[in-house]
Amino acid sequence: MTLAAGFGLVDGAGVRREATDMADARSIASLTISFGLVAIPVKLYSATIAAERISFNMLHKKDGSRLKQQYICATEGTVVDRTEIVKGYEFAKDQYVMFTSEEIKELEEAGSTEIGIGEFVPLESVDPVYFERTYYLAPDKGGSKPYTLLVTALREAGQCAIGKWAARGREHVVVIRPLDVGMAMHQLHFQAEVRPMKDLGIEPANVSDAELKLAHQLISQQSSKSFDAGSYVDEFKGRVEAAIQKKVEGKEISLAEQPVVRKGGGNVIDLMDMLRASLQARGPSDAAARNGSGRGTGARESGAPNGAAQTLGARKAPKRAAKVPVKRTAAKSGAARKSSRG
Repeated sequence: MTLAAGFGLVDGAGVRREATDMADARSIASLTISFGLVAIPVKLYSATIAAERISFNMLHKKDGSRLKQQYICATEGTVVDRTEIVKGYEFAKDQYVMFTSEEIKELEEAGSTEIGIGEFVPLESVDPVYFERTYYLAPDKGGSKPYTLLVTALREAGQCAIGKWAARGREHVVVIRPLDVGMAMHQLHFQAEVRPMKDLGIEPANVSDAELKLAHQLISQQSSKSFDAGSYVDEFKGRVEAAIQKKVEGKEISLAEQPVVRKGGGNVIDLMDMLRASLQARGPSDAAARNGSGRGTGARESGAPNGAAQTLGARKAPKRAAKVPVKRTAAKSGAARKSSRG
């Protein structure tokens, strides 16, 4: 079994275990956007690729066998079968009211295939803190023209649509906005689900005009024309995939000392000196390079701004410890293959 770039694990027969090709995207549901008297049939797709996330199985350390989840009664200390499980709400300490699955279904919102648009607002008026989940909407059969009409109208008007959609037993508020040649739909949190910033009790500190001027200069040096998601990579995922492949092949893996994390304390620092050092470390040509044809290299490619390491100063690369051989047994070898296949 090997790792194919961008496609996850591939077994000996060449079967991709985690395909991420958008050509393999399958619609979640068929819906209809209600736009005035116009009905636009659309297909709903997940905007994220679940296979890009690495997950581990829980195994028995002794023999590498999969573990099963069981529910234990706190009073009797016995395993409870799923047929005997009901849901309960704790209204007071250790006091619950119980609901059967039938009662829960009665309370749930009936699923709907319609997304009813209620209003149009500027997209910047919707704070991203309300975004919960993102989907893509593509035209279904017979919906190409009205779909393109809505996409074009929203883009030219600089607006997004606010609507409602019922799914998974709940009604959701959604934002529909143009994205490239299509549309994205963002499922929103309700206002009661979002904690107000004032609850944090933040008290603004006094800053001088000179400090603010240097901060503006630093922001200007690190500014880009737009956000480029492709310039940031999941380095943790790459390390885990490499370690998995080595274990599958029975190779050794090496353990490295973790860098020392400096915790913020109560030490008084000279903010002006720190800002000046940051500006000097970046250099005058960084902003031009970021907004030009070329991208930064070194720390920039790994997701860190150019000069970040120089700004922080004394941090050194972690020392590598001696290689630790991986013990392999027949049971563990089989478990590794089983775990990697998901």
